[in-house]
Amino acid sequence: MQPPPSPLGVPADALVVLMGASGSGKSTFAARHFGPNDVLSSDALRGLIAGDQSDQSATEDAFELLRIALRMRLARGRLSVVDATNVQRWARRLLLDAARRHGRPAIAIVLDLPLAICLERNELRLANRLPAAAIRRQHRWLADSMPMLAAEGFARIDLLRSLDDVDVARVEIT
Repeated sequence: MQPPPSPLGVPADALVVLMGASGSGKSTFAARHFGPNDVLSSDALRGLIAGDQSDQSATEDAFELLRIALRMRLARGRLSVVDATNVQRWARRLLLDAARRHGRPAIAIVLDLPLAICLERNELRLANRLPAAAIRRQHRWLADSMPMLAAEGFARIDLLRSLDDVDVARVEIT
């Protein structure tokens, strides 16, 4: 995996799996590069279900709703961007299976920023602040996933490892 080319070409019928620890900037990246109707956000779905995006008791329901919406979007050939940590292999496997079933390419955009940046951004949050231990765990899970990521079945993996990488990245829907 190398730093991504610019622009990042994304097929209009693709599944885009954003990956990164909380605080890495996935939601900001999604809002900057994709239309609001293209993004399936676990936080937003928790908010829809429980009235509070940080209500972790709604996580299971939020992901059930995310998977249902994802299947429907992929069946229609719609660009589908999953905005969640996706740092565990089993979570990515569910997404990749859905893309495969519908014959859609799956692209991973990995925001592998330093842990210190994720922790600092988390502390600045007014809402959705997580315990530092949770972010450390997510960051470790992402690091543990990196060596095997290429074998999981993504059509392409774009790796953003610094704030500069994120700032200069451009997405082009093809």
